[in-house]
Amino acid sequence: MVNRITVDSRIHFGKPCVAGTRIPVHNVLELVREGIPFADIIRNYYPDLEIDDIRACVRVREFLPNCT
Repeated sequence: MVNRITVDSRIHFGKPCVAGTRIPVHNVLELVREGIPFADIIRNYYPDLEIDDIRACVRVREFLPNCT
């Protein structure tokens, strides 16, 4: 799961993003907090993500609390 989240100072000012995308972890976590099911997040918002990408976003919140 660690490889699914990246931090690059050249992308979104160094905010954590889903690897291989420019999707900030923060954006994904907002949808999770709203109670939107993972499958709906993928279908309606971020079709390039996989379930494990969303799980990684949730898990990274424990280690990088400022990304929320």
